[in-house]
Amino acid sequence: MPTVDRDGTTLYYETDGEGETVAFVPDIGCGAWLWGWQYDSLAGPYETLVWNTRGTGRSDPPSGDMTMATFVNDLDAVLSDHGARTVHLVGCGLGAMVALEYARKHDRARSLTLVGPAAAGDEYDPEPFFADPADESACRETLSAVLSAEFCEEMPEVLDGIASWRSAEDTGRAAWQHQRAALADYDAAPLYEIPVPALVVDGGSDGLVSAGAADRLAEGLPRGQREHYPDAGHFVHVERSRPVNDGIVGFLDEAVDA
Repeated sequence: MPTVDRDGTTLYYETDGEGETVAFVPDIGCGAWLWGWQYDSLAGPYETLVWNTRGTGRSDPPSGDMTMATFVNDLDAVLSDHGARTVHLVGCGLGAMVALEYARKHDRARSLTLVGPAAAGDEYDPEPFFADPADESACRETLSAVLSAEFCEEMPEVLDGIASWRSAEDTGRAAWQHQRAALADYDAAPLYEIPVPALVVDGGSDGLVSAGAADRLAEGLPRGQREHYPDAGHFVHVERSRPVNDGIVGFLDEAVDA
């Protein structure tokens, strides 16, 4: 697993496949497990890259509060170390905001796929999802905040697996709070400054994101389009992985050919 050092912090990442690079940006506190439903599926036509943000997986913990610039600069260090000349970004929750900010700051970004997104920190409250990784039972119970009741009832074995991965890879409270600081006062506006193609994917049962946030984001982005799954939760890419993956591949194919 490759590593890169930025400001004395070691960041881990890994890649698979060949072709243009698709980099996945995880939600607050989440390890790379969050993209297990997409990483292999997209690794045929594209090269996929996942990384451990500070405090998750094998990456070093943050030494203090993080800003959106911290995330953006860490991501750029990973992409530079890997040698990715261009990148298609897929981000969820906080990761979607990082992707938006990255596209504003760096020409390397060619497209954005934004899952369970909001454009501003005051539109997103991830607190109900937090669980101490040392408590695997809590890691499972708090999945009800990001997955629909129907999915939780019908897929208990999936919840068991996710709880185990969270226990192994997610952040503890201190790192969570340091990551959450990046949400304070963040606002991606003006969205017209982000001209790359953008696919907004959201679930109608997302209890962490303010009502209408995905609509406003898709409408505000100059090249925004939207896929909406009324019965899915915040982690819509987990619940509806097959259609979401098909939608992402179709979107990326169009972006590459443009």
